[in-house]
Amino acid sequence: MKRGVAMQTVLKKQIEEMTDDELKELLRRDYMRRLTRYRMTNDFFRKKYGMDFEGFQKKNVVEKQGYAFEVESDAQEWELALDGIVTVEKKLKELSGGN
Repeated sequence: MKRGVAMQTVLKKQIEEMTDDELKELLRRDYMRRLTRYRMTNDFFRKKYGMDFEGFQKKNVVEKQGYAFEVESDAQEWELALDGIVTVEKKLKELSGGN
């Protein structure tokens, strides 16, 4: 527990010493990393199922495959990735000064 507190203190000090531009760049890089991961997840499932998520839902793939664990899990992960894309793109826009 003490190590965790010490690490927080070090990180807090480093953040306090950063300029606003350095903090923005740090956030931008983190958002870009997340966006890349979400887009890769979306691309993976588009290829796996041969359609986009909207088509996946319209064709009731989860139901047609008997609510198999893998398909339900894929659907949840895919939906989270798509939500993540929208959220991170919004955060990037806010960070760059857009609304």
